[in-house]
Parts: sequence; C-alpha cells; structure tokens
Amino acid sequence: MDANDILHNVRALAPSLRERGDAIEAARQLPEDIVAKLREAGCFRMAAPRTRDGPEMNSLEQHRVIFELSKANASVGWCVMIGMDSGIFHGYLEASVAEEIYPDIDMVQAGWVYPIGQAHRVTGGYEVTGHWRFGSGCTHCDVLDGGCTVFENGEPVVTPDGGFEWRIMLAPKERFEILDTWFATGLCGSGSNDYRVDKLFVPEEHSFSFAEPKRTETLWRSPDVVLRKMSAVPLGIARDAIDSVFTVLQTKTEKPSRRPYAENPRIQAAIAEVEGLYGSAEAYVLNTLTEQWACLERGDTLSKELRAHVWLSRTNAFQRSREIVAKLYDLVGASSVYVRESPLDRHYRDILTICQHMAAQTKELERVGALLFSPDGKSSTLML
Repeated sequence: MDANDILHNVRALAPSLRERGDAIEAARQLPEDIVAKLREAGCFRMAAPRTRDGPEMNSLEQHRVIFELSKANASVGWCVMIGMDSGIFHGYLEASVAEEIYPDIDMVQAGWVYPIGQAHRVTGGYEVTGHWRFGSGCTHCDVLDGGCTVFENGEPVVTPDGGFEWRIMLAPKERFEILDTWFATGLCGSGSNDYRVDKLFVPEEHSFSFAEPKRTETLWRSPDVVLRKMSAVPLGIARDAIDSVFTVLQTKTEKPSRRPYAENPRIQAAIAEVEGLYGSAEAYVLNTLTEQWACLERGDTLSKELRAHVWLSRTNAFQRSREIVAKLYDLVGASSVYVRESPLDRHYRDILTICQHMAAQTKELERVGALLFSPDGKSSTLML
C-alpha cells in the first residue's frame, strides 16, 4: 500500500465520516468501527519505514491524507495526525525495539510528548510518574507516550546547553490509567482524555529523545517531524467551511427582497476575502514543506530562515483558518448555530479548540523571532 493507495482510500471513506459527525461527537471518541476502517485504509502506517514494508510517506503526502480526513471530520483528522506517530517513532528506536513495541505497522500511537511527567533513572531504565492531558486518541490507541523530564538522585538532569533532559516514554495503553475528562468545546470526538501513571517501569530502550534519531532517511533528518503534518487539520476545516457556505449561498435568498445571495456584492466580496486568506495560508504551508523536504533530501543543513518559515506557516495556517471560519459564521448569520442546518457550528468549535495547541498560538512567535535574530542559528526549542 503506497501513498496514492492511502489517499484514494481516505477519499472513499470521507463521505461516511461526514455522515457520522453527530455520532462521533456524541461518543466523545472515535467509534471502534471507524478506527478499524482507518487502519484498513492505511492511515496509521503513513510514516512506517520502508524496511518494514511501510510507505514512509513524505511531508506533503502525509499532509494530503490528513487534509482530506479533516475536511470530512476534524476529530478524525486530528486523531490520525497523532495516531500515525507510531511510524514516526520508529526513527528514534532501535529497529528490533520498534518491532517489539509495534509488531504491526497499523498500530495507533497517542499521547503528549512534552515533558510533563518525571522519569527517574533506575537500573535498566526509568521509573515513570506523571499526569498528562490532551491524550487525543488514547481511547483507541495501542501505545501511549508520555513526555518526561529525566531525574537522577532526585534531581532533574541538566543537559550541556543548560536545559533539562527530555525523553519520551512508551508503554502499552493498558499500563496507564485513562481518565474520562474530555468534555470540551470542540474536537469533541477526539477522546483527548487525561491519563496518568505512578511508578511505571519503562526499559531504557523503550524511551527516546528527538535529539537522537536512529534512522538516517529523509523523514527523520529534522526533529520537527511530528509537527509538519499539523497544518493539514486547520486547513481542512477551513476548506470545508468555505465549500459548505458557498454551496448554501448558491440557493439562499435575502428577505424580504428575495434577491439571491450570489448576486449580493457584500456576499461576493466576503467569499473572495476568505478564498484569498485560505489560498495564501495553504500556499505558505505547501511551499515551506516542499522547500524543507528538498533540503532534507539533499542532506543540507536547514537554515534558520527556513526553520522559522516552516514554523510560521504552521501557526499562520491555524490563525487564518480560525479567521476564515469566524468570518463565514458571521456571514451566514443566525442559522450558523444550528448544527443540523449548517456544519459551521462544529467547524467553529473545532477550530477554536485546536488553536489552543502550543503550535498554533502566537505567543510562540517570540521564539521564532529570537531564532531569526540569533547569530548562530540556535533556538531554545528543539523542534524549531
């Protein structure tokens, strides 16, 4: 199954995902049959290495698949975007260990990689304690990860650059306690519950650092590998919002004049404006991902300018998508609030929720600016 097969599969699956939107939201997680169909479609194997007969899809190929899923249902797109990390994590584990943890390349990953937990060094590995939030997909995953600060003799381990050592711990979902906490505004069907563990032993080889890749193929030559695919979700939401509103406005008329909305200059200008916002956001993402991949393929060092633009294009995609959906929500008016009349209510709630992710927030622009001003091209953020 290659990238084209997987893209074809998700396009065929999209109408049924759209139809199941209410059920997915009511369940507050992806139903088992939908997860099974996503596995069968190859969604979770997208980044699995070729050495395991995986497609090892490049950044743009991953983007296209997640974009199509997000157009159909944002919770599905978001969960696949995270669930496919099972393949990405192969690049940071010894090959034999990856096969032990993921005996099937269609296995699903979930978890929060940022260092919220504590991993205390013990003989042979780590004793892990932590309580993580936003475990999107933890209700249907096979393996959970938990980002941890490493401790030794009761103190956090300091790295040569003055920071704290950060490692990601991997264990079967059953080893964690999943808490039923996901009552949210948007992405209601993503099952993004809290999860926790107390003094769980994790072998050394079942942990990794994004700073220490074990594979040399193009996909793993930059530590931002888990972030590159994120822009597909907000862009998918925005694209579907525009398409849905445009379809409605083709037949909608003003009251009491009964003048077609399609002939109203205000409506025409508004549609043109959101198309422009969308087109510029999409082009920025696709251009930077293309340039980054070409640079990685050549084995070149990524310039600080390119690294900055990859990050900026992602943040911009989230921010502009939220702007687009808000403008359309106002344009359609009162009927926007009725879920069964318009998908805009769900689009609006979903985009508001995903924009709370740290990769979407404008406060991170301070780090990007610091990188651009940095004379040596060093950043305080590993993934920037």
